[in-house]
Amino acid sequence: MSYKPIFTITPLLLRCVEAIAAERERICAATVEVPWIPVLQKDARARNTHSSTAIEGNPLTLEQVRAVEEGRELAAVDSRAQREVINYFAGLRFIEKNVKKHPIRHEHVLTLHRIIAGNVMDQGEAGRYRTIRVRVGSYIPPNPEDVSGLVFELLEWWNKYASELSPVLSSAILHYRFEAIHPFADGNGRTGRALALWELYRRGFDSHHIFSVDEYYWENRPRYYAELQRVRTEGGDLTHWLEYVAEGILITLQRVWKRIQHISASIQGERIRLRPRQEQLLQLLRDRGGMQPKEIWNALGVSRQGAMDLLRPLLKAGLICREGTHKSGRYRLSTPDRLSRRRKN
Repeated sequence: MSYKPIFTITPLLLRCVEAIAAERERICAATVEVPWIPVLQKDARARNTHSSTAIEGNPLTLEQVRAVEEGRELAAVDSRAQREVINYFAGLRFIEKNVKKHPIRHEHVLTLHRIIAGNVMDQGEAGRYRTIRVRVGSYIPPNPEDVSGLVFELLEWWNKYASELSPVLSSAILHYRFEAIHPFADGNGRTGRALALWELYRRGFDSHHIFSVDEYYWENRPRYYAELQRVRTEGGDLTHWLEYVAEGILITLQRVWKRIQHISASIQGERIRLRPRQEQLLQLLRDRGGMQPKEIWNALGVSRQGAMDLLRPLLKAGLICREGTHKSGRYRLSTPDRLSRRRKN
């Protein structure tokens, strides 16, 4: 028997879901042909990584998280904190590569946990369900011998019935239920939030991967934990949790719209129509974090001059930036912050 969530579609929840649909439609219409989607993708990945790890106590700032993604060295920063961030970036890449995976099975959840929690667990083993009793504040999750069966029931619901609901609701339900089962000895919070994001991706809700919902949870962490606990005190009724998550997704989309407007305003007068190789180049920079000129022309199969012809319009529009010396410099995607500074200058 699969898991059966308990909730009520309240007027507040319905209004919120309708507002989310309208906001998402506006964003999707704006991003159909925009050349700076990779900038937003990179920004969202950094924000999700920073927020989800910070909720669990990671001390790195958003700018330090961005530095880690770009391979820059951070002096006097705890190696475990950096490893947590590196792991979470890898977990997001795993999700992006498996966005269409169906059905999701135990091994996929275990692999995701192994990536996220590898070498940073205080107890237990990454990629294996817990064999010990655990406690989360005043909450005592199910016995370890029940974990595998409960996860199986949740996966059965996810694979067979989640699609009957709005992805806003199904991702929130998946998020809560995973945390309630608490299948691992450590790393459940990060893994649960990553699974919720996976559901938004695989349902096509965030098809461009530019939303950072975890940022909303991080900004008021006490409320996040209180809303999780509220479900337990209300006998497993998810209604208020769904309202809370829907509120967060709506705020997230409103912020994305503002970032889209901000970036658009920052490059007005420099609008360009991307050629296929420029789209390919932006994707390469997004995936690799940065590339030297020689790496670019080798990857694209063009001459040095051909690579520069592709790069100049992107530099002029502020979509990419160059760091380092003329000989050893690297090209990277610009961030919204860099575009903002460029506009001011």
